[in-house]
Amino acid sequence: MLKKLIAAILYTALSLGAIPATALDLEGAEALREGSMMKLGFHSAPKEVSTLSFTDIDGNEETLADYQGQFVLLNFWATWCAPCRKEMPALDALSGAFGDQGLTVLPIATGHNPLPAIKSFFEKAGVEHLPVRLDSKGAMARDMGVLGLPVSILISPEGKEIARMTGDAEWFSPSAQAIITHILETDSSQLPEAYQEGN
Repeated sequence: MLKKLIAAILYTALSLGAIPATALDLEGAEALREGSMMKLGFHSAPKEVSTLSFTDIDGNEETLADYQGQFVLLNFWATWCAPCRKEMPALDALSGAFGDQGLTVLPIATGHNPLPAIKSFFEKAGVEHLPVRLDSKGAMARDMGVLGLPVSILISPEGKEIARMTGDAEWFSPSAQAIITHILETDSSQLPEAYQEGN
């Protein structure tokens, strides 16, 4: 009860601009979790991410290092995964709302996912803001300790994993939007010392 009250106060204050976001840390983001977002676990210290590559639809290789300087919500998914398909429209909406504010939502189809099937699903689901990225052999997912799908991983602008969720979620819920707003507005100098050092 108290936790929900604190979350409501923080959410209201953030939305009204009453509390400078630079004065908040990751504990503030944790307090904003409600519903399915309770599954999002913030780490007490940042974790290294995979340096393995993944590809775009043309076969061009990328790594997570290419996205440093912005927050990344990395989402491992597959076309055959029902929970993955269920949450994709919400991830798309999140990308549309926050994509120009420093957040990149990066879904990576891991394992065997034929490109025509991905394109067909995106079209039917009305996905407009998400890129198509492939981890065809599942090597990157394994390297990041992904044991089931979907898995969403929040990565800091310094390229470190700061939170993780296994399972689908309502990524465009008021709670999710409040968490993302809080994180994007938090000055990295206000994060725990371990996050500033990146180790």
